[in-house]
Amino acid sequence: VGFCKQEMLQKKNAVLVDGVILNGPIMDSKAGEKFMEEACKIIMEEVVQKADDVTEKVCEWQAPEKLKQILDLEMRDTGDCHQKILQLCRDVIKYSVKTNHPRFFNQLYAGIDYYSLVARFITEALNPSVYTYEVSPVFLLVEEAVIKKMIEFIGWGEGDGIFNPGGSISNMYAMNLARYKFCPEIKEKGLSGLPRLVLFASEECHYSMKKAASFLGIGTENVYFIKTDERGKMIPEELEKQVQRARKEGSAPFLVCATAGTTVLGAFDPLDKIADICEKHGLWLHVDASWGGSALISRKHRRLLHGIHRADSVAWNPHKMLLAGIQCCALLVKDDSGLLKKCYSAEAAYLFQQDKFYDVSYDTGDKSIQCSRRPDAFKFWLMWKALGTTGLEERVNRALALARYLVEGIKKREGFQLLLEPEYANVCFWYIPPSLRKMEDGPEFWQKLHQVAPVIKERMMKKGSMMLGYQPHRGKVNFFRQVVISPQVSREDMDFLLDEIELLAKDL
Repeated sequence: VGFCKQEMLQKKNAVLVDGVILNGPIMDSKAGEKFMEEACKIIMEEVVQKADDVTEKVCEWQAPEKLKQILDLEMRDTGDCHQKILQLCRDVIKYSVKTNHPRFFNQLYAGIDYYSLVARFITEALNPSVYTYEVSPVFLLVEEAVIKKMIEFIGWGEGDGIFNPGGSISNMYAMNLARYKFCPEIKEKGLSGLPRLVLFASEECHYSMKKAASFLGIGTENVYFIKTDERGKMIPEELEKQVQRARKEGSAPFLVCATAGTTVLGAFDPLDKIADICEKHGLWLHVDASWGGSALISRKHRRLLHGIHRADSVAWNPHKMLLAGIQCCALLVKDDSGLLKKCYSAEAAYLFQQDKFYDVSYDTGDKSIQCSRRPDAFKFWLMWKALGTTGLEERVNRALALARYLVEGIKKREGFQLLLEPEYANVCFWYIPPSLRKMEDGPEFWQKLHQVAPVIKERMMKKGSMMLGYQPHRGKVNFFRQVVISPQVSREDMDFLLDEIELLAKDL
């Protein structure tokens, strides 16, 4: 071995350091390129080209222990050959849930956008980090342009923003920003000496509000949950009562979080009335529009968010209704005085030098709690460039029209019962199988109905025909929550959904 190494050193004029030959790369570029070519072909054939094929399964269901055996998850000292790795790629695709399938209705995201997907390929290949202009010139300018356009749709004249890894993080950013605005000294002095801070959110708000309060040291007991009406909307009069209660207790209210598009019912809080209360009491108004924000793109449906221009901050996830690809989430702030940077900056001298040869105002990374940050705005930007605002608007309008079509179908079919008339893309309903239809309304009926949705869900998953979410909610037994998003969904898929539920439950 020593002779071979010596011969290699002489032949290639290489340098040996600590027993390692340092000349030339250690990666086989040609083999790597060949592997990528074959892997991309698998992705095109097994994912992209089958995205709208309803004859394909949504999921090839396997129990966890069985799937562990199929995939051979163990990592070893020696790497596998490319053919084995390519087969592993096929298996990963085969046994993963096809969220781009027209009959995937399980979450608040679905479908495939080809422009967004290409944007992801580009950014994954370039592997950028968006913090300084010198290392990410294109993507910083793209993010600036996208944030500016989103701010226009909210209705602000000026503003600021940052893309984050999820709406939950955007909500946490907003909570921390509101607290910093209320007491700027907290950045240096911390929590000691502060009064008991209190914030308000509806009973239907996203669970990230509790998580954020816990993470930031505010405490979950200091989140006052405001009662909602029968449609899941925050009751402004109840908010007013709770703000006054907090003040009487000697607490310091600082934030109200309204929701535009709740997770389960798709409810939109009355933003104008809530804004009136915030103005009266000097409270920061944050609107979690992670789900419902995309309705702003539609001239027909933007009325759902009437009053959002009065918010101090807004969370909006284009990866949901608009299909920008997970993850694509923005926190938008009405303030244009640099509040985001003041709140989050740490002024790292090795990264944000002030004597650079270009305009350092483009080094926006100090507005983020992250250092490394993905160029998520690029997916949204490339898709928006390709489709135009009109194309995005069509997606929103079509999704809500399909939801309306499904609602009318539910009303016409025996055994289906709506929870409430939806105002967005969330369609919530029970399916009552034949055996329960003549049963008297009472505790036993509801107990039996509670067991129906889980059985139907298990059967559809194992069959692979579709995926549809269910849950109990505020005293109501298990019901289905169907969400329409993907532009690949058709009227026929809505009909299939109802037919399939009847088929799967015929013996219940």
